[in-house]
Amino acid sequence: MTSLTARPHHHDLSRERQDHGRLRLFSGSANPHLTREIAGYLGIRDSVGVRKRFADGELYVQIQESIRGCDVFLVQPTCAPVNDHLMELLIMVDACRRASARQITAVMPYYGYARADRKTAGRESITAKLVANLLVQAGVSRVLAVDLHSAQIQGYFDIPCDHIYGASVLVDYLNTRQLKDYVVVSPDVGGVARARAFAKRFNDAPLAIIDKRRASHNVAESLTVIGDVAGRTAILVDDMIDTGGTIHQGARLLKAQGAGTVIACVTHPVFSPPALER
Repeated sequence: MTSLTARPHHHDLSRERQDHGRLRLFSGSANPHLTREIAGYLGIRDSVGVRKRFADGELYVQIQESIRGCDVFLVQPTCAPVNDHLMELLIMVDACRRASARQITAVMPYYGYARADRKTAGRESITAKLVANLLVQAGVSRVLAVDLHSAQIQGYFDIPCDHIYGASVLVDYLNTRQLKDYVVVSPDVGGVARARAFAKRFNDAPLAIIDKRRASHNVAESLTVIGDVAGRTAILVDDMIDTGGTIHQGARLLKAQGAGTVIACVTHPVFSPPALER
């Protein structure tokens, strides 16, 4: 039996009750460090629960304090192992709903199963919508996600979905590099809207596009570059790196087209093998 969160922070509890009397913050096992940072920033304690695993692998979750009438925030990205973390989130939501929480917000910095957001062939599942349905049926009142794989996923929810963008953090970093003669590059046609928005925030930079065709899942073949990258610093912008095939082949293609330096800006470093080797 293990605690869902670390020890409460040392602070004035009376002030917390005054300012955040109805706020409760819980962490799943995916990223408890992030929850502690959020709690520290807000000046509250991260709430306590119990999580354990039975011999057959089933998860058990119990909330160890009263949350009746409270606004509960559950921090749980669905990073690897995605199925375990998604199921843990659903169980946490159910526990909070049965404990009479007033509102339950699922904070999912990384929203798993988002790549299958439409049918591209017959007899496929749209898993992005399926996960949205699971969260709503479990009892989630609101979802907060960072850089969804596609903006249309917001519309899959029958509840509010706050879509937060990581571009401001990346742009602030790039400004410290004092780059000159740069171009923002979309690694595929599907990411053009993301790259265009990024370029606008980054001093209205010029835009280039890689025409990529995917032979199969996790296998990308880059063909050509639309736009001028010769002699420039190419800034590849994407939402995630999984196996690294898209970024790897895109960078090689940009170098072959004369780009001086290639910088990859990605929000979600999934890094499934062989991403690190690439």
